[in-house]
Amino acid sequence: MRYPILNQYLAGLVQRADASSLWLDASGRAHGRFFNCTMTSVFQPVRILDSGSLVACEGLARGISSEDEGLSLWRLLEHAASDDESIELDRLCRMLHAINFFRQTEHFEADLHLNVHGRLLSAVSSNHGFAFRRILEALELPLDRIVLQLPATVPQQTWLLNYVADNYRRNGFRFAVTVSSVEEGLALIDRVRPDIVRFDARATRDGEGLVKLVDGVGAAGGRVLFHHAERPEALSALRTIADSAAHVPLVQGYALDQPRAQLPGLAARAAA
Repeated sequence: MRYPILNQYLAGLVQRADASSLWLDASGRAHGRFFNCTMTSVFQPVRILDSGSLVACEGLARGISSEDEGLSLWRLLEHAASDDESIELDRLCRMLHAINFFRQTEHFEADLHLNVHGRLLSAVSSNHGFAFRRILEALELPLDRIVLQLPATVPQQTWLLNYVADNYRRNGFRFAVTVSSVEEGLALIDRVRPDIVRFDARATRDGEGLVKLVDGVGAAGGRVLFHHAERPEALSALRTIADSAAHVPLVQGYALDQPRAQLPGLAARAAA
């Protein structure tokens, strides 16, 4: 086994939802419970735009359903949970995704992207990332394959973004920032030195500006990730931008992949 401590931990999990807040189903897939909601992980690929090569998967929490695309748990709870409960849910989701991702990765080298909920930025008083780092170290899982995705912020929160980003970096994590404009993305390159800058693929009207963003981030050693590429027209616009840029961006969206519980390519490998 590639991660023996993780496999020992999984072997100790009971397979009954009424006995634990974290358990395995018959297929070995981990589930969790928060309030009265049962959830599990699905993963949406992140690909290199020009080649389509897989470089990462984003972990997403979904309510249990007969299909992989269950309801988003955060949409159900974000207005009901308190700050403390949101922190608990956020950490539970990241642990659940890490377990479900790395238990499948014996022959899979992509990274794992994990969301950080907006409430966590201001609700945690200090040392962001420390608790999650301790979990990964206890399970002997690789921190260098984790990218923490920070939510969008307003200009008044710039100091908070700087503080949180510095804490994640000190704890050994790479991180992504989410921006809504080219100007915001360019300003954050030097300020917080993100590994990835996330930009909505549905808002790519400023093609010339986005070329500057792709190349500015690339020159600093990072990548631009265009997320929510939901339609073929969005992919066409992104390819036009990539053709004019010196660096190749990343892309993610329903136009390429649906979120699934099983990592891409593993079903075909298992059949072979």
